[in-house]
Amino acid sequence: MSLRLRGVVLPGDEQRDLWISGGKISFEPVPGAETLPQSGFLVPGLVDAHCHPGIGVHGPASLEEATEQAIQDRDAGTLLIRDCGVPIDIRPLQQRDDLPRIIRAGRHLALTRRYVPGLGIELDDPEELPAAVAEQAAEGDGWVKLVGDWIDRGLGDLAPLWPDDVLAEAVAVAHKAGAKVTAHVFGEDALPGLINAGIDCLEHGTGLSDEQLDVLARTGVALVPTLINIENFPGIAEKATKFPAYAAHMRALHAGVGAMVSKAIEAGVAVYAGSDAGGMVEHGRLVDETEALHRAGMSREQALGASSWTAREWLGHDGIAHGAPADLLVYDTDPREDLGALRHPAHIILRGAVVS
Repeated sequence: MSLRLRGVVLPGDEQRDLWISGGKISFEPVPGAETLPQSGFLVPGLVDAHCHPGIGVHGPASLEEATEQAIQDRDAGTLLIRDCGVPIDIRPLQQRDDLPRIIRAGRHLALTRRYVPGLGIELDDPEELPAAVAEQAAEGDGWVKLVGDWIDRGLGDLAPLWPDDVLAEAVAVAHKAGAKVTAHVFGEDALPGLINAGIDCLEHGTGLSDEQLDVLARTGVALVPTLINIENFPGIAEKATKFPAYAAHMRALHAGVGAMVSKAIEAGVAVYAGSDAGGMVEHGRLVDETEALHRAGMSREQALGASSWTAREWLGHDGIAHGAPADLLVYDTDPREDLGALRHPAHIILRGAVVS
């Protein structure tokens, strides 16, 4: 079925007609197209740049649970997911027309006993990292996920997992294979090695300094701060009674994250919205993250772009353009004026079909 829509096409201000046929957007009339009743504001499908369809509260999820998670994200407007590491093969989800598009990163790469049990590939020796990166680069869709730091129970605090020379070799291996590398990192100590290795993106990044933010802005390293997940830090600290230094560190990182993200925005770092859904964060909460970025210093339009058209460009996916895949949202009111409007799409259109 072909559709005709009329509305203001974001991020611009022009009201125009567009048509959908064969799952594609057309700016030229399509004969016989059915007019979608509501007009208003047309937004490129939302992007969750840090999401885990395949991780549940108790660890690895079943494929059926991962499907339900993806549906929950879709029904909240997320039509493109950058999977940031999952423990199961979610390629079957990519074959379904009713689920968001997914860019897979394979499995987290960590060291034995230095990450959440069962989620990642645990290496016994740091020197194994480059070979493991090569394998995950071949398995994924252009991204590899490293665990950059985690609690070291011997030290009683966050500590890096990888020597700097190993990191540099591993990132070079990924780049040679045409893949980008992102890393989970909470604290400060792992950041120099990751940045100097040529990392492409940092997840969380709560320990970033002003000087490092300037480097990120200058070199084009992206930041996905996952602010709604950082809200869990005080609860994590409360349970870490055996590790008082770690608990105090997590509280300090939580206390400073708003200022860090504000400085990142001011410095010109490419900041994108990621909910970190899976485990401690429910799926379908991307709008909460968008609002959190606005509170941290982004304008409403910048925060919406970080969750939509800007993130799509970063990940190599089109927004609303002639010939582009028809993944878009229709709103009655302008979400640039009230981000809360994102919770109430009049229509969700995925691959050219109205799914809600």
